[in-house]
Amino acid sequence: MLKKTLAALAIGSALLSAGTAMAADYKIDKEGQHAFIDWKISHLGYSFVHGTFKDWDGTFSWDSAKPEDSKISVDVKTASLWSNHAERDKHVASKDFLDVAKFADAKFVSTSVKSTGAKTADVTGDLTLHGVTKPVTFKATFNGEGKDPWGGERAGFNATTTLQLNDFGIKGPGPAAQTADLDISLEGVKVK
Repeated sequence: MLKKTLAALAIGSALLSAGTAMAADYKIDKEGQHAFIDWKISHLGYSFVHGTFKDWDGTFSWDSAKPEDSKISVDVKTASLWSNHAERDKHVASKDFLDVAKFADAKFVSTSVKSTGAKTADVTGDLTLHGVTKPVTFKATFNGEGKDPWGGERAGFNATTTLQLNDFGIKGPGPAAQTADLDISLEGVKVK
């Protein structure tokens, strides 16, 4: 009886492991510059200022057969913001806005992935920005996956969201600039 119970437990564990082992882990390819965190914010309601964060890193797990099991974690060095205008970058980095001296890191960790279509999903997670953590949902699109020319495997996604700046204790620079749009492009290299 004990042998049958142990055998059943071993088989059950093997099946569970096989089911959970399908998701693959990926390192986001920022070194090869195949990943971007871009932002834009209104300028006086007349145009948009566009920028990016240059220093960030992250990982994700992905299984195209079970996208709801996916996970992502991203860390951003806020002082790496860049908008192609040094004085503006200094101002955005100051205590008036991001206060990067005090809040050097921003972080997003997913808590759920819900499929919304064949190649789309809502990715919800906790975003920590300016010392405040709030749930944020990204509209994500799966671009594709497969082998690369260097013997690796890759998967890629795009995701967008709009942040209410005051949710994170950041005062927008004017009435027309109380939100910031994030546009993220991720390409990950499968971890072997």
